[in-house]
Amino acid sequence: MAHPTEHDTDTPLLERIGQESAFADAATQAGLLELANKLAPLIQGKRLHNVVDLLSLASDGVDMVDDAMIQKMMAGYEDLVSNAWMLSNAARYARNQAAQTPVPSTLGLVRAARDEDVRRGLHFALQFLAVIGRQTADANR
Repeated sequence: MAHPTEHDTDTPLLERIGQESAFADAATQAGLLELANKLAPLIQGKRLHNVVDLLSLASDGVDMVDDAMIQKMMAGYEDLVSNAWMLSNAARYARNQAAQTPVPSTLGLVRAARDEDVRRGLHFALQFLAVIGRQTADANR
């Protein structure tokens, strides 16, 4: 049989690959055959296209990443971690304080509202709830 050309479709793929020096090794050919057998269902079901698309998406993401984007992502991560740490500490402290003191009366709650930190916390909570309410109303429109 003559050496196949690029356009020779009658020659089996494995035979054409075997004629290339990079693939002339028997172990390489056996590995490629094993890989082809594993990929066959993906190729036949056109699911390998999804894998290629995913690799393309990851490659595009790597291409887009520059130093400024990494710095922004790191700042966002640091904000997220510091806020989670702050909320965790506040919840732990409040839980310990609530466990050590008796439940206040209604008048005791009013007295607690005299504390500037309590009012600041209540104001924050009310502003937070207002934003959630506004977003909920916008979503329902």
